Amino acid sequence: MTSRAGGRRPLELYLHIPFCVRKCLYCDFLSAPSDEAARKAYLEALTAEIKGRAREYDAYDVTSVFVGGGTPSVLEGEQMEQLLCAVRENYHVEADAEITVEVNPGTVDAEKLFCFRRAGINRLSIGLQSADDEELRTIGRIHTWEQFVHTWKLAEEAGFINRNVDIMSALPGQTIESYRDTLRKVLALEPSPEHISAYSLIVEEGTPFFEMQERGVLELPDEETDRELYHETRRILAEHGYERYEISNYAREGFACRHNCGYWRRADYIGFGLGAASLTDNTRFKNGADMREYLKNPLGCRREIQVLSREEQMEEFLFLGLRMTEGIYAEEFRNCFDVTLESVYGSVIEKNIKDGLLTWESTDKRRLFLTEKGLDLSNYVMAQFLLT
Repeated sequence: MTSRAGGRRPLELYLHIPFCVRKCLYCDFLSAPSDEAARKAYLEALTAEIKGRAREYDAYDVTSVFVGGGTPSVLEGEQMEQLLCAVRENYHVEADAEITVEVNPGTVDAEKLFCFRRAGINRLSIGLQSADDEELRTIGRIHTWEQFVHTWKLAEEAGFINRNVDIMSALPGQTIESYRDTLRKVLALEPSPEHISAYSLIVEEGTPFFEMQERGVLELPDEETDRELYHETRRILAEHGYERYEISNYAREGFACRHNCGYWRRADYIGFGLGAASLTDNTRFKNGADMREYLKNPLGCRREIQVLSREEQMEEFLFLGLRMTEGIYAEEFRNCFDVTLESVYGSVIEKNIKDGLLTWESTDKRRLFLTEKGLDLSNYVMAQFLLT
């Protein structure tokens, strides 16, 4: 990690809001519906944690803040303002810091979005998932395509010029044509999105979809269709000027998500809130997931503290960095670990280059990155970089 002027270090913050209007059928995130009293009590504890940890990070400059969930936009505008005010009052937040909040259609109005802008939020991540209302009902979303479009227009009127749209493929009942229609509609938005995140559905244990799959009543596209949807995403978005900069993320020039790029580059970050994860000084830890314990003692809930070994740091350098289409730089690896990339991973790299999954580019700096075929088989490639 690079120090800044005066020896200060960059830091990213994540604030977890574990509330939603209704749990989606595919969601395994730490979130649940709530009432006003529960949200108020949680925000008091979250603010206490933010303030109580401030002295530990006095030597850092905050480069980005990401408010995720759950559905953070269920908060009132004034609550969001107070939350981010606590961050600014207690941390050194850079003037041009990227500040993102996740938004679901149907949970914001014009007044709330203007409050978000006043709070210093300069990036929205809006969850669409599909432009097909039947597909939205099937996965348990609370909104329609029309409500999404209304939210999009409100965001434009509120002055947001950096917006992401989340979409999903391989949904129950989804066809190649219905997915293309979602892409077409998203690309036809006025103005068009600056950023698009496109994920393939993964059925996670503990979700209603998992139970349905176990009972044999969840009808998903087959693997061949799933792959075709994945390739359609890349092809269509490239035709419309979006650069794929990470396995599932596409952006117009200058609009890659800085917060997420920091995560893939192993920047230091601190997570505040229920179940939130952190990484600082090559140590990973997370807050506990028991709401009653968190409300009682938000400063005493850190769990699963893991000091990463040198080998674990190397593994993360590879399998996080290779998610980026830019890949990783040999010189950076050597600077971090005082050994060459080839001396540790030479045989693995050579094998995957021979298989057409990895390639080197030598310009002013040598970089290693996944080929298009490698991106398709990224999990297979990255598993080979495990040392422990």
